[in-house]
Amino acid sequence: MSTFSAPKGTYDLLPPDSADYLAVREAFSAPLRRSGYGYVETPGFEHTELFSRGVGESTDIVTKEMYTLTTKGGDELALRPEGTASVLRAALQANLHRGALPVKLWYSGSYYRYERPQAGRYRHFSQVGAEALGAEDPALDAELIVLAADAYRSLGLRHVRLLLNSLGDRECRPVYRAALQDFLRGLDLDEDTRRRIELNPLRVLDDKRESVQRQLSGAPMMRDHLCEGCKSYHEQVRELLTAQGVAFEDDPRLVRGLDYYTRTTFEFVHDGLGSQSAVGGGGRYDGLSEMIGGPELPSVGWALGVDRTVLALRAEGVSLELPPATEVFAVPVGEEARRELFTAVTELRRQGVAADFAYGGKGMKNAMKSANRSGARYALVLGDRDLTEGVAQLKNLESGEQRPVPLDRVVTEVCAKLGRT
Repeated sequence: MSTFSAPKGTYDLLPPDSADYLAVREAFSAPLRRSGYGYVETPGFEHTELFSRGVGESTDIVTKEMYTLTTKGGDELALRPEGTASVLRAALQANLHRGALPVKLWYSGSYYRYERPQAGRYRHFSQVGAEALGAEDPALDAELIVLAADAYRSLGLRHVRLLLNSLGDRECRPVYRAALQDFLRGLDLDEDTRRRIELNPLRVLDDKRESVQRQLSGAPMMRDHLCEGCKSYHEQVRELLTAQGVAFEDDPRLVRGLDYYTRTTFEFVHDGLGSQSAVGGGGRYDGLSEMIGGPELPSVGWALGVDRTVLALRAEGVSLELPPATEVFAVPVGEEARRELFTAVTELRRQGVAADFAYGGKGMKNAMKSANRSGARYALVLGDRDLTEGVAQLKNLESGEQRPVPLDRVVTEVCAKLGRT
């Protein structure tokens, strides 16, 4: 029994489950790499003010969910609760925005929020994200949405739905904000929610409580207050998505949990996950750069949840086609056979074959059990008599068929059997 266990609300990722997580990360990142997005990695913690300014003082993330610490030198730091503010900070610090625009970046990592643990919601979680910085173009919004939708489809998920909205811009949002505040002030709400009306009334629309949602049925909608520029922009995004065969549902109540979104806002949801139905989402954040002290830099991005997507795959009963962890398992009997087969295994690996070895001096029976458990297609067996005859036995673990192969041709023969030349 271990003395320690993982902190509450966290998990350890171990084989065989970890293979699904790697496959999901690859499915999310491969389309990005093919579309001009370069990889970025930022620290696991940042100055707290980056998130309070960027994500928003009134959000649950900043007010209730950040892990914060004060260093011995007096710096206020926070474990990163999301990726966009960090990536934008890194790009500005490195002056990437002074080169060709848009700057297209993708990232992958763990994020941390002090939340009430439940199915699909952890205190650390894994995301793959993408950001396109420095261009205001409906085609860029559509590109990112298409890349995410195609990634979900490539995994075999059939029940991911895309919700779409526009949150307007600095011209039309203030008018809507005032109309929404007038409406909300007339409702029967608790003190905390009343404070939120004055700070960021859009957050109230995101309140999941039934008692609040019931009162919001007549709330004014952003779509009825969009200026001509925002209407036209949103219509272009919708047309581009439709032309690429990406289905979406207009959701006038969609605001998401961060303050920095403008115009295009979207969320991918899966109905098989209960209350934590979001598997990913994002939107345009044209004012975020100025909020954190940078120049004007209109941008758009998303983050897709790896953990939630794995849960969605399980909810649909989708089994991913994973590359075999082991294709060939070597079983030596005796010291000389060990040396001979270790060389063969090393060479097979250098040829790109997934090969493993019966370590620990196991007897033949136990070693063959390990070979079967490994999932390998072939076992490569070598004993004293085989050495004398200059051959190894190549056994097909599915059919049980076994045949001798000359020792100096083992690597060539195995590669041929596996279709590697």
